[in-house]
Amino acid sequence: MTTPLSYHAYHLALLQSLYDTLRAQSALLEQVPEESNELFMERFNELLTQLEQGDHDSLYLGQDILCQIISRYPQIAHLIPRDLLWYFGGDCLHFMPDEEIAQYQLLDEHRAQAEARGETFDWQQARQLVQSN
Repeated sequence: MTTPLSYHAYHLALLQSLYDTLRAQSALLEQVPEESNELFMERFNELLTQLEQGDHDSLYLGQDILCQIISRYPQIAHLIPRDLLWYFGGDCLHFMPDEEIAQYQLLDEHRAQAEARGETFDWQQARQLVQSN
């Protein structure tokens, strides 16, 4: 049995996957001026580095990055995991319907309760259970 990733590690893995997907979309990257795109990808990489180092103050940068993906590359906005919109919050929540926000609030409450009891909370498993209901 594998140990569930921490809440932070789970979202960091999702973000890394999104970064890799975006880098692999060379046709999309060509639609934005190269200089602008390079700066954007550098900022995205900087966000990953900051989060890997445990810098949770970088959440505002994460909000900005995700909102820029939606505005710069609307044709791949659907590739952004919904969990990342919730994780970064703020302006990202404008792209989530109220029902979905309510589901994430419930998940957060369950996570807080489990952590208060000193239990491990498997965010990914809990998310799948909520989606299946």
